[in-house]
Amino acid sequence: MKRLKELLEELEYTCERGSLEKTVEAVVYDSRRVSPGCLFVCIRGANFDGHKAAPEAAARGAAVIVASEPVELPAKADTTLIYVKDTRYALAFLAAAWFDHPARRLTTIGITGTKGKTTSTYLVKSILENAGRKVGLVGTIEVIIGEEHIHAVNTTPESYALQEYFYKMAEAGCDTVVMEVSSQALMLHRTQGFVFDFGIFTNLEPDHIGPNEHASFEDYLHCKSLLFRQCRVGIINCDDAHWQAVTAGHTCSLETYGLSEGAGLRAQDLRFTNRQGYLGVAFHVSGLLEMDAEIAMPGRFSVYNALTAIAICRHFGVSKEDIQRALLAAKVKGRIEMVKVSDQFTLMIDYAHNAMALKSLLTTLKEYEHGRLVCVFGCGGNRSRERRFEMGEVSGQLADLTVITSDNPRFEEPEAIIADIVTGMKKTGGKYLEIPDRREAIAYAIDHGQPGDIIVLAGKGHEDYQEIKGVKYPMDERNLIADILAERGIVF
Repeated sequence: MKRLKELLEELEYTCERGSLEKTVEAVVYDSRRVSPGCLFVCIRGANFDGHKAAPEAAARGAAVIVASEPVELPAKADTTLIYVKDTRYALAFLAAAWFDHPARRLTTIGITGTKGKTTSTYLVKSILENAGRKVGLVGTIEVIIGEEHIHAVNTTPESYALQEYFYKMAEAGCDTVVMEVSSQALMLHRTQGFVFDFGIFTNLEPDHIGPNEHASFEDYLHCKSLLFRQCRVGIINCDDAHWQAVTAGHTCSLETYGLSEGAGLRAQDLRFTNRQGYLGVAFHVSGLLEMDAEIAMPGRFSVYNALTAIAICRHFGVSKEDIQRALLAAKVKGRIEMVKVSDQFTLMIDYAHNAMALKSLLTTLKEYEHGRLVCVFGCGGNRSRERRFEMGEVSGQLADLTVITSDNPRFEEPEAIIADIVTGMKKTGGKYLEIPDRREAIAYAIDHGQPGDIIVLAGKGHEDYQEIKGVKYPMDERNLIADILAERGIVF
């Protein structure tokens, strides 16, 4: 229980009726969870406006209603009515106060950008834990609190859930949290209520622009920039063309990293490594830190991810040896995740599920000395057909062989989706096969792997299911691969 006055301490508000001395039993923002004695925050969502539920919430015994628009409450209801400018912003501060400001008990690290957030968070976690810290993680794939792994719904959860995670992390003995910070989360104030110790910008590309996301690229950029008005130290990839616009109006100190000479922390002398089913990059770090390093993930973008992690972790006094060891050991589920199937060729799983991501991945892999580049992928049903044409065209242009298969067909027929992919493929003249069953497609790629091949299983990444006609069936590509190898008597 908390006194209302204590919960409102860091907010500007007007008390329209009732007492500030009320005792609050719970903080809720879902009208279905209203209970006697609770504080109900009226949130306007995509499909429902919580302000419409305010009269019923009061009738059901809510002690306090927090609104940003006029609401009519029953005259007989003993309900305090508080008006704020923005209820989403208010919810973040109310949640922080409800959980006794748990972020103050943690060192908080927030990473934003179009690409690289997920991998960078896991690299940071790996390095800091190698150095003896206990690190919680909030991201696209999962939330990690000690030994507990919670499936993620959003890249950055709603502010109340985020504060609850922080509280559980602090109670579990975590001293640090590293999290992905999406542009949507910044726009909707999910990360308000505390100040990040470190805010990181990886890169910016046109993405997440549309009716239900950002109205324009300028809006997308602006939302990313908000992190640097809510952190103490900003760490920026200065090789990105938009870094100065993203940091305009910043209120934090700034540091830079990159491959260019002007970066405060630089990676130089990149050397691609390809041996016995393993791809990586070795490089030298100079500037704010001098050391040699190697990351067990392919491509220049992996070097940027490594630099992101190094730039953060040097603030924690992590030894060079701990950094080196962690970069070689780090593995991110579904992000250029290599799975050992042969000493002769390389197989990896990646979440690339649109044309931009697939092009970036395949272009990166072509920089390595290799035999064939084989791409196994499908596209989701009940989604844009344009995406299918585009992905087919990209794979046809860049891969030596494409195995077209199923992803999540949802309520469409897999063969119809594959036909759309083939339409894009035929623009290129690239070689392809159609194998609708994903397990069979993976088995084909493994069975026909040739020395030096790089085989990419694209699109599913960290997902462990396949959605068909409204049902999610268990399907983890790692398990499929293990079964295929076991059937052939192959052990690693």
